[in-house]
Amino acid sequence: MIKVRAFFSSLALLCMLSGCGTIPDMHALLHDRSLYDSHSDLVGPDGELTDQQTERVMLRLEQHQKTPSDILDRHLAFEQGLSDVPLVLGNKVTVLENGAATYQAMLAAIRGAQDNINLQTYTFTDGPVGQMFADALIERQRHGVQVNVEYDSLGSFGTSRSFFDQLRQNGIAVLEYRPVNPFAAKLPWSFSHRNHRKMLVVDGRVAFTGGINISEVYASGPSGSEEKGPLEYWRDTDIEVEGPVVAEFQHAFINEWKYQQGPALGDHNYFPTLDKKGNQIVRVIFSVPERFSLIYVTLVSAIASSQTNIYITDAYFAPDHQMLHALEHAAQRGVDVRLLLPSQTDEPLILAAQHSHYEDLLEAGVKIYEWQGQMLHAKTTTIDGVWSTVGTSNLDWWSIARDNELNAIVLSHSFGDDMNLMFRNDIEGSVQIEADQWKHRGFFERLHETAARIIEPLL
Repeated sequence: MIKVRAFFSSLALLCMLSGCGTIPDMHALLHDRSLYDSHSDLVGPDGELTDQQTERVMLRLEQHQKTPSDILDRHLAFEQGLSDVPLVLGNKVTVLENGAATYQAMLAAIRGAQDNINLQTYTFTDGPVGQMFADALIERQRHGVQVNVEYDSLGSFGTSRSFFDQLRQNGIAVLEYRPVNPFAAKLPWSFSHRNHRKMLVVDGRVAFTGGINISEVYASGPSGSEEKGPLEYWRDTDIEVEGPVVAEFQHAFINEWKYQQGPALGDHNYFPTLDKKGNQIVRVIFSVPERFSLIYVTLVSAIASSQTNIYITDAYFAPDHQMLHALEHAAQRGVDVRLLLPSQTDEPLILAAQHSHYEDLLEAGVKIYEWQGQMLHAKTTTIDGVWSTVGTSNLDWWSIARDNELNAIVLSHSFGDDMNLMFRNDIEGSVQIEADQWKHRGFFERLHETAARIIEPLL
């Protein structure tokens, strides 16, 4: 993602005055015992499971645990008490690593579309990669497929108007999310409330989400081949999802499209009958600033319930004290907590805020690694080898309290194994931060960190 909000730093005051969300009180939520009295609703291809069927599914997951754990029952019941978003069985989730793999899979799905394509992205550039997607979308629209594209005005600020005009002129429905220009926006206008979701749903049968935007920074040329070394392009992670849970992605897109009063979607088969494609349980959760972030609550709950390990990869690490305390407490009770964070970024202030938390985290026993490549942009977490999330949300205040975000929660040992392997491979391209060495950093570095910590709620 090419964040351009730094370009608008003079508008920081507007961010505070334009309807920013809040971060929930996790201490109160985690100690509200009524939230743990509910049970997790599991949904299969044929509808909601009975209590007996649900119990058998959960037992199979727990039997694979290396140590006794209440992570599944505890945090899933907690989530269910906050939201009725279902856990959906029968899905296949495939990890897509970096631009070439993700773009190839997305373009293959687009080119095979028969009825409808819904694309939502934060950044849609007008360079070779963006034009490659535009050409594929236009080709499908000309063959009778309804194509709907939503992009964020701030995230795509550098993209020419003519680029989106070519889509419209070829019959594609295009929606600009909250135009930066207040005179072009519908009231109420908000600079800080952005749509940071990235999602592609094709024919209502396959969905993609994760951190990747449509941009040249991923070094994927028109042929789909990597043109640079593995540390020279942006590192990102996405997933391809097939199965009944795809309907949840479709609902998320259509609900947002209608809420923003986008063009008519037309009479198409957006919700086909979906058969079982695999054995993975998936929940799709999304957040909006008008309500506290269920993504954030879910992650803190899972961290608090962890037993063996927590592996987090995050692009913009500037969390609030509740997330920090949850990570520190987990490490102090013996959980293997590891953070993979960027060593360089397009947001220098967030990097300084990130560094300001190292000393306390290291003292608590958290292991910290910094990616040595050009840019780490992935947003993933795996806990106890069975609970994983991949999506668009970062661990900074902007993401938690001000952006529309979307994450997929995957309950699966095989998927957890894939995620853990990817994490270990990424560590090979990283440097571990040692506590003794970190304490000897320079005065000006500390000063920069202090300044960034003060304004962290704006980041």
